Amino acid sequence: MAARDLEFSCSCGGFAGHITEEARKSGLRLLCHCADCRAAELFHGQADPTEGVDLFQLAPDGIVITKGAEHLRLLRLSPKGLHRWYTGCCGTPFANTLAKPQLAFAGMRSDLFADKSALGKIKAHANIPQPGKPPRSKGMFAMVFGIFSRMLAARLSGRWRQTPFFDIETGAPVAKAEIPSKEARAQLYR
Repeated sequence: MAARDLEFSCSCGGFAGHITEEARKSGLRLLCHCADCRAAELFHGQADPTEGVDLFQLAPDGIVITKGAEHLRLLRLSPKGLHRWYTGCCGTPFANTLAKPQLAFAGMRSDLFADKSALGKIKAHANIPQPGKPPRSKGMFAMVFGIFSRMLAARLSGRWRQTPFFDIETGAPVAKAEIPSKEARAQLYR
């Protein structure tokens, strides 16, 4: 680990690692207010994130798991839903990814870091609810530009193959997806 890498760990400490300095510098911190992020938090027994879920978006090659990789588990809120990774040791939400490793994207929970201010200021808000109106977002240009530029750089350089989330030979996730029943999902979205 380099001196300027930033360490993370789950609630119980059985799963840990760091993000590289380059990933920290090129990433973007945001709050997501969408119903799916809220439902995932509730699924894991976390407090209801009324202020939004604090995420740090980066390319997966910047994530280095140093302890407890065998604890990675996968949740999908629907059969085609976002991959929502968590730890099997204590149920700590870890990161969100897309369904294919070639789409090099990860949204890590900022709460995994002892000092989340080291990730920078919150630069975007996604899916802010508005009574009687569609959700609105702030800072979307920076967020979308960052996602696509990191994906393109990872794709062109081949760094997309460096991911803790997928078996690159098969393209399969490293854990089998757990998909809650429709009834269980309905409880999460109340």
